[in-house]
Amino acid sequence: MSETEKILRSKIKPKEKRTLLVEAVVTGKIPIKEFMTFFKSAKDKDKGSCADIMKHVSVRKPGLLAPYIETLIEYVNFPLPRVKWGVPEAIGNLAKDYPDKVAEAMPNLIKNTTDDKTNTTVIKWCSAYALTEIAKHNRKTRIQLLPIFEKIIKKEQNNGVKNVYIKALKVIKKEK
Repeated sequence: MSETEKILRSKIKPKEKRTLLVEAVVTGKIPIKEFMTFFKSAKDKDKGSCADIMKHVSVRKPGLLAPYIETLIEYVNFPLPRVKWGVPEAIGNLAKDYPDKVAEAMPNLIKNTTDDKTNTTVIKWCSAYALTEIAKHNRKTRIQLLPIFEKIIKKEQNNGVKNVYIKALKVIKKEK
């Protein structure tokens, strides 16, 4: 049993598990390669937990996940909601340091912005966050993304999701 799995199977509270795992990955107690290998082969429940952990690791030590951006992109549209939340947030957090690499996630992220039964408000918000971070940090993507943002703003019913795009457009327009 891997160290990641030991923590996930322990009897402690979920938030404590997350804190322990984030700390273990960030400090190298659990090598990122081992963690990502576990993520790819894990059952759905554990994939969701790992996606949440990646979101937090990407804030604290984005360089750890840089070699795995392609893997993250591969999981953007994974059917499990917790993965569709965590992975896009991790990508958004990586956009500042790796703007060209994460831009490859755009087609997958755009799929998560549409109104359908699988794209909950949280999924749309997380994808909005990732897309707007990409647009803010990668000027080349703006030609494609800004018109998409404008369309979404017009039709999006949820103000929280809509505001992610509005705030990003304000930041981008100030740069011009």
